[in-house]
Amino acid sequence: MSEFKLLDIDKAHQMIADGKVVVADIRDPQSFAAGHVENSFLLNNTTMGEFAKEVEFETPVLVFCYHGNSSKGAAQYLAQQGYDEVYSVNGGFEMWKLNYPFVTA
Repeated sequence: MSEFKLLDIDKAHQMIADGKVVVADIRDPQSFAAGHVENSFLLNNTTMGEFAKEVEFETPVLVFCYHGNSSKGAAQYLAQQGYDEVYSVNGGFEMWKLNYPFVTA
C-alpha cells in the first residue's frame, strides 16, 4: 500500500511552478470559489470519478484543505487508490494565501 507524504508550502509552490503536478482541493465549493490555487481541481465525492478519469496514477498529486489536516486523510485515500506520489500540503490553503497568489471562481 502506498503512503502519502507531507509537503511544506514552499516546496508545493516550486512543484506547481514546475508544472508537473495536479492540485486537488478538498475544501467546500464556496471556499474553493472564494479562492484556490490556480488550475486546482475541486475534489469531493461527486467529482472523484472525473478526477480518476483525468489524472493518471503516475502524476504527482498535491492535496490542499483549509489548514493541512483533512488533506492527510484525502491524500491517504488517493494513495490507496493507486496514485504513486501523493502529498498533503502542510498549512493548507490558509498558509498558501498568505504567501502566494491565488485565483477566485
